[in-house]
Amino acid sequence: MKHFLIYSNGYKDKGLAVTGRVVKHLESRGQRATLKLKEADWKSGAGEESEEAKNIPSDVDCMIVLGGDGTVLQAARETKKLHIPIIGVNLGTLGFMTEIEPEHLEESLDRLIAGDYEQESRMMLNGKVLFGDGRMDEGWALNDIVVSRSGTLQIINFDIYVNHQFLNDYKADGMIITTPTGSTGYNLSAGGPLVEPRAKLLTMTPICPHTLTQRSIILSPEDVIEIVIPPIRGNLSQTVEANFDGSHKIALSTGDRIRIVQSEKTTEFIQLNQMSFLEVLNRKMKEV
Repeated sequence: MKHFLIYSNGYKDKGLAVTGRVVKHLESRGQRATLKLKEADWKSGAGEESEEAKNIPSDVDCMIVLGGDGTVLQAARETKKLHIPIIGVNLGTLGFMTEIEPEHLEESLDRLIAGDYEQESRMMLNGKVLFGDGRMDEGWALNDIVVSRSGTLQIINFDIYVNHQFLNDYKADGMIITTPTGSTGYNLSAGGPLVEPRAKLLTMTPICPHTLTQRSIILSPEDVIEIVIPPIRGNLSQTVEANFDGSHKIALSTGDRIRIVQSEKTTEFIQLNQMSFLEVLNRKMKEV
């Protein structure tokens, strides 16, 4: 590796202190470092995160992401078409997707430069929103796509189809469709299963279902999931939100549907440590 893209969250790295350490160390070893700041409007708390990164050099060999898991998710989504391998520096809390701790920064960078690492491919999701008037919109996610209520505090109704066959109708606060990577996120909080991140499968977990029996469902990565927004009692319309990795949002209403499949895009993660997923999970849970 010769050229590194440093993708930094300025809100997490106050004064870009850790970012400066990364750039300084790489350049002292004769490497190129290009800095890109996270484009979410964290200064004002307004606006929506970018879906496509701009002005990324074509010869970048690796992206070093400084922040928490949310920063890694945004970086992965923005660069999904560039296929740049990612490694994260943990400036957040648990940091399931950020492998490097700041106290081991320089040592880890030297291992990257020397090629002392492995690479791991993670699946992503694609969600196409098909509006009742014929319009279409879409988004991608490394962690999850969440369909949840929008606005007033009320249970929403939705119908689930898998491979065009009706599965069930749900009354809940929402539905989480997650990759194995995303199993440690919202899915975990909603009582869903933990999944080894290299697995290839889809997990569907209802959020606070209004029932005693509905639980998570594990599906094949080849399955096609459709969530349809029906009218509610009295033929009233309802409005919900499809949320991609907790940032990009698309509003849906009665008559709309979202079709979720495994994306042809993947995210490549660089692995320096040889710890198993269960070892990492054990260590992270002790930090809570």
